[in-house]
Order: sequence, then structure tokens, then C-alpha cells
Amino acid sequence: MVAMEQKSMQSVVENAKLQFEQNLPFVLYNKPNSNRLIGFFQKDSQLHLVRNFKEIGFVFAPFDKQNIVLIPQNQSVCYWAECKVEAILQNQFSPTEIENQEGKVAFEKLVKEAIDAIATGLFQKVVLSRKETVALVNFDLLSLFSRLLNENPTAFAYCFYHPEVGLWLGAFSEQLVRIAGSEIQTMAVAGTQMPRENETVVWEKKEQEEQQFVSDFIVENLKSVASKITMSASYTLSAGKVAHLKTDIQGILKPDSDLKKVIAVLHPTPAVCGFPKASAKQFILKHEGYDRQYYSGFFGEWNTDFETAEESTDLYVNLRCMEIKNNQAFLYVGCGITKDSSPEKEWMETVNKSITMKRILITTISSKQ
Repeated sequence: MVAMEQKSMQSVVENAKLQFEQNLPFVLYNKPNSNRLIGFFQKDSQLHLVRNFKEIGFVFAPFDKQNIVLIPQNQSVCYWAECKVEAILQNQFSPTEIENQEGKVAFEKLVKEAIDAIATGLFQKVVLSRKETVALVNFDLLSLFSRLLNENPTAFAYCFYHPEVGLWLGAFSEQLVRIAGSEIQTMAVAGTQMPRENETVVWEKKEQEEQQFVSDFIVENLKSVASKITMSASYTLSAGKVAHLKTDIQGILKPDSDLKKVIAVLHPTPAVCGFPKASAKQFILKHEGYDRQYYSGFFGEWNTDFETAEESTDLYVNLRCMEIKNNQAFLYVGCGITKDSSPEKEWMETVNKSITMKRILITTISSKQ
């Protein structure tokens, strides 16, 4: 049984503030549709990494490197609290307020290069991203995290800090993988829309075909580690103010499979990299022009469900996220490129995604590329 002491929400978040001030690692998180806020507060500043994939704790992994950072349960004080977040006044943004012409030209050029590469048969899809820098005034970590929780009740929301990693916050609903016993589940996510309130989302043929490509690609890759694989019909997934097309995928782990093999097969997913994976990833590393770090990596509970104390691993893709450093927020946004992509439309997709994250920035902002 995992030792988890119940505290008030105020006590848990104040503990996080104290850890941050003392440069000690911690994570606060709230799982999708859960009313439980969980906090791990590491007792020292040591950087722990996953070694044998049997550790227990919370993990935070980058896009391109092998090192999976771990906040170990047995090296931490662990609390939980009933999650109650009051509604907070929302700031509003429009695309014209945050567009950056120089960044727009550069990103559209990158998309055009990717479309040309697709035409040569190098890959069928590649996911390209960019980074925005937002200046923060009177930054308050706990207010920002509270707002993140409030804006994303159906997502896995987190605040992760380690002095050797940095301060990261995010919330997203795309599950990389859940393994409980011999059962494995994952999902395929493709397509993006930003519908108006109460508007029905309609997916075009291009988006449906892309989703089918992604689903088939994941199922084919899963066959090396799982059997009895089934796939749901696709449906709309809401992530803040943005909608995606989603397919649920389930299976049974093969006797010779383990967590290490499963992650090697699934990460990075077509939703953050592309397919075929190797050629898409090579294009990203060569052409994107910056280090994604932990953006498009993964995070989550490692070998234990800390709500139920059951043995399981539950990992999510780190897409709607930001890094906070030196009174600046670094926002990461991306989009999937196919042969039918339009550079201008893809730029606007990243603009819309950045708006969903900027909504939680309570303080006055100024944006630059």
C-alpha cells in the first residue's frame, strides 16, 4: 500500500511553493476527471533516472533523449487533497494580438519544406513545432497552476519542478499508454479544430483519412508487444478550446513484453513525430531549429496508481505545456503536416493552440518570437 497522507488543498500547494523556494523537486498533478490533487515532494535535490523500469513514482521524459526523470515515491513525502478550484476570470486573446510576422514566415517555410519531403516519399506525415516566448509580470506559480486545473478538468494537469530540469506546467488528454496487469490501452489522435461554443465539430475527409493512417500505424507497431488488439470508432476529443479526432486502442500484453519494450514501440507517437517514425524524427531534429526538451515527451504515474494503490502505469503525452524560466513562459505548439497541408493554415493552427495556453496566464503579457 502506498503511503499517502491527506491534507487540505491549500496545504499541498503551499508545500509545493516551499519546495520551489528551496530548489527541491516536486510534482503536483490531477488526473482526468478526478477530484484528487496528488503531490510528491522529494526530500533532496538528487536527479533520479529510470534504470530498470521497475521503480515507483512520477516520471517526466523528453522527446529525444533516453533519460526518463523520476521523482521516486520512496524518496518523497506524498500528500493528496480534494481538488477544489474556484472559477477565475478568463483573459481573452485573438490571433491578431499574438501573430509575429517573422515567426510566421519561418514556420511556413518549414512547413513547405516538409510538404516537399512528403512529395519525395520520405514520410507520409511529420509533426512540426515552434516555441513562443511570453514575458510574465508578477508571476505566481500557485495561481497559475490553479488556473491550469480550472481550465482543464478533463485533462491530466501537472506542475513539475526539478532544479536540473526546470519548471514545467501542462495539461493534455492524450494518453501515451496505460498498462494494468496484462491489459494495455493507448490512443491515436490526429486533426485539430477550434470550434465555437456549442458548435458541432465536423471532420473533413482529409482529417478522417489522416486519423485512420495514424490508428493503423499504431496498431501495426503494437503487434510486436501485444495481441488481441481492438480499435474503437473515431470520435471528438476536447482539449481545452481545441478539438481533436481520437481512436481508442486496446490489447493484451504478450508474455515476453514489458514496460520498456512498450515505450520503445509507442514513443514518440505519430501525434508528436509523424510516420514512418524514424524518417519523420530525423527531419524534425535536422530542420526544426530548436531543442524541444520535454515538449512532446511524456509524463505520469510509474508502476502504481496513486489513487487506488493498484499496480499500473499511466502515461500522457506532454503537448499542451510550457516551461517557466526567468519570468518568461516558453510555449510549445505544433501541428501535423501531410501532403494536403497548407502552410498558412498550419501556422494558424499553432496560433490557436498557443491561445489555449495563454488563457491561463493570469498576469499581463507581451509576446515575442
